[in-house]
Amino acid sequence: MTQYNDYFGPEGLRVRGTVLVVPGRGETRSTYTRFGRRLAADAYRVRVIDAPDLHTEELTALAARLSEAAEDTAADDGVVRPLVLVGADSGAAAVAALLDQEPGVRPDAVVLAGLPGRSPGTAATAGTWDEELDVRTSCPAHRGALTEDPEVRRGSLDDAVPEAVLGAAYDSETGVPTLLLIGDADPLADHEALAHAAKSRASARLSVVHGAHHDVLNDLQHRSAAAEVVTFLETLRNDLRPLVTVRSSAW
Repeated sequence: MTQYNDYFGPEGLRVRGTVLVVPGRGETRSTYTRFGRRLAADAYRVRVIDAPDLHTEELTALAARLSEAAEDTAADDGVVRPLVLVGADSGAAAVAALLDQEPGVRPDAVVLAGLPGRSPGTAATAGTWDEELDVRTSCPAHRGALTEDPEVRRGSLDDAVPEAVLGAAYDSETGVPTLLLIGDADPLADHEALAHAAKSRASARLSVVHGAHHDVLNDLQHRSAAAEVVTFLETLRNDLRPLVTVRSSAW
């Protein structure tokens, strides 16, 4: 059985970069099938690893897994850069916490999607599966995918993310280019803390997806969320400056 879920770009196109995805609490590699295919369609090499259990797996072990996952993503056994780590939920916290350590593989940038809040008011509460789905997403396709996946661990959002990991994630002042991606309807997010975290980093961008819930990469707005990630990836070639300036009479 393979350790990863892999997504390849269209045949004949030059690979534009490598993306390693770290799922969050209760999620599986299959949770990011739609996201992986969408980024791969833009000629990025995408690989999804298993979600970390932050109560049993040390960050150093996760770093080793990421390093191993990056090794054979290119035909010549190298890595096509930029190399970007995308973490969701607890995966985002773990990726962020790794940045101030020796991460095993040195990313050129990170995307932190649905980073959980540290305050008690942003913690989930035990409930039914439908209530957990309501926290996660309003997308019927994603709700169905989570429900039909026998490996998805229900009730996992009630598992606390270790405070040491969350603290390291929020307090990091890393210079690694960072996209913080969050839904404005995410009940687990601490929007004020995220805004502060974005300002405290040397190269950070905070993007809020209107109407999106906790699973911001897989909610109804998944196309816009993926497009925001691709836009961020493309800015890595332009000193983080957007390649397109938008002026509209709609606002």
